[in-house]
Amino acid sequence: MFPPPQYLPTPAPTVSFEIAPPQNEPDTIEEAASLGSLEEAPSTNTEVVLASVNVAEQSLEPSADDQTGSVQLVSPTTDVALNPTGQARQLTGLNHQWQTWNNCGPATITTYMSYFGRTETQVDGALFLKPNKDDKNVSPYQLAAYAQSVGMEAILRQGGSVEQLKQFISNDFPVLVETWLIHDGDGLGHYRLITGYNDDTGQFITSDSLSGPQYPVSYDQFDSDWRVFNRLYIVVFQPEQADLVAGIIGPDLQDQVMYDKLVAAANAEIEANPTDQIAYFNKGEALTRLERYEEAAAAFDQARKIGLHWRRLWYQFTPFEAYYATGRYQDVLDLANATIANSGGLEEAYYYKGLALHSLGQPGAEEALQDALDYNPNFAAAQVAMETLHGSVAGP
Repeated sequence: MFPPPQYLPTPAPTVSFEIAPPQNEPDTIEEAASLGSLEEAPSTNTEVVLASVNVAEQSLEPSADDQTGSVQLVSPTTDVALNPTGQARQLTGLNHQWQTWNNCGPATITTYMSYFGRTETQVDGALFLKPNKDDKNVSPYQLAAYAQSVGMEAILRQGGSVEQLKQFISNDFPVLVETWLIHDGDGLGHYRLITGYNDDTGQFITSDSLSGPQYPVSYDQFDSDWRVFNRLYIVVFQPEQADLVAGIIGPDLQDQVMYDKLVAAANAEIEANPTDQIAYFNKGEALTRLERYEEAAAAFDQARKIGLHWRRLWYQFTPFEAYYATGRYQDVLDLANATIANSGGLEEAYYYKGLALHSLGQPGAEEALQDALDYNPNFAAAQVAMETLHGSVAGP
């Protein structure tokens, strides 16, 4: 039996959908471009290349190790000499960018790229990642694709650890992470760039687009916030550094190994606390990546019964994917409508709404897909779905 309607995300409180930058910082992308501290770079008009999908094959996000750059990471055939982790380390040479309105993703990835001498600003990043300034979310794989579009290499993984982050820092790699953040009394997803650590104080040092260029976060608090997103991380690197990055990631380069580990970790957390909705959600996400959709849907059912934060589906879309793959189109539609109501509009939610309406044989699929494209004209998944929809209407 499907969960009843009350297991939708908690309704949004009466709050602004905007995320305010620090006081006296620019309010718009145009104002940010005029700041002397941000070096101008030519705008990139490259379109975002997302996973190709159609109405029948609905997976929105590529698997976490989908690599579209020129370098394919594989486990090194010989031992890689890694620097040991010390008591403390701080990387320098980054051009910190304070985010403008709802521009956390572009600000953080361009700050990251500045470490390698790149001069793109969040203005350029936003043109690629969120052409519509009202877009509430930039997904991690889009950030990796942006780095790759300018000639860098990038890999996205989940199931990281505090010690692994310290190892990356010790070997001269900042790491971009997605975490939960309590801001103005409510929770939301937030990207941070890990640039240092200090075992004496038990803290990571972060370049945080909301809080500053050397913002400290305790290991314990960080890991708690990071767990919400299955400890997701992105490493940007030069092609010649591929073996070094692969040596630090280790066996988690392989999807099966990584996702099996995530399922086992979630099961252990559920056994310790049967009401841990984060653990159920993380389990569902990993099972979706393993294409074990029935089990994934059951895990998401439990997470929803316990209660999802009203912003949760702004950032993670595997519940839509698992329900769609198991034929639960009405659940997909209900969740999409709830997310649209909570977010004020989100291209991924409109996309899944269009797929669900089409599969249910209800009108409105084309309008929903067009709404997705209005929010992000570069959204290739919606483009392909729209073309497929037109093909199914027109016939062979």
